[in-house]
Amino acid sequence: MAVFEKVQDIIVEELGKEPEEVTLETTFEELDADSLDIFQVISEIEDEFDISIETEEGLNTVGDLVTFVESKTN
Repeated sequence: MAVFEKVQDIIVEELGKEPEEVTLETTFEELDADSLDIFQVISEIEDEFDISIETEEGLNTVGDLVTFVESKTN
């Protein structure tokens, strides 16, 4: 499964959104995600991919997050 699909699944699960609402261009603001929501999503992604995400700075869209995860896992 591609990184985007795993990240999308986590966001859908954590935020209670529909998969079609979560695209690479979607911002966390558009998903009505507050800082706690983002923390939970990042925590799940860290567990899923066995990586560490030090800061959410610069991770404004789902695509930013996917790119970051890909850079840590390749």
